Amino acid sequence: MSDTQDDQSSLDDDWGAAIAEQAAAEAAALASQQQTASAAVFKDFSNKGPRPETPNDIDFILDIPVQLTVELGRTKIAIKNLLQLAQGSVVELDGLAGEPMDVLVNGCLIAQGEVVVVNDKFGIRLTDIITPSERIRKLNK
Repeated sequence: MSDTQDDQSSLDDDWGAAIAEQAAAEAAALASQQQTASAAVFKDFSNKGPRPETPNDIDFILDIPVQLTVELGRTKIAIKNLLQLAQGSVVELDGLAGEPMDVLVNGCLIAQGEVVVVNDKFGIRLTDIITPSERIRKLNK
């Protein structure tokens, strides 16, 4: 039995030595990675130090096109009634005459106004600009 015990302890020692060797190799590899990472130089993105001279930030977005929509009113109509519409048909809208029209930019209400005619063309005179805080409050409802 002593031979079996000697073989078992020899096997345990071999496993222990292999595990210790693997742990030492992993520790050396980790230390090498940390040295490489610490040696890398990264640009400082903090607000400390002088800021480069740049024009007003809004100048970058002034040429971006947006969809402007002036909404006179809305209604729901059945398909059979829609198919019966012809030139000269009148469609009743939910808005009343004289009520302000909604002005939307990319589908977001930004102002209200009234219809004006200038040189035989229709336009809108803005009467109420929606503030950002009002827009946020309407989103939360």
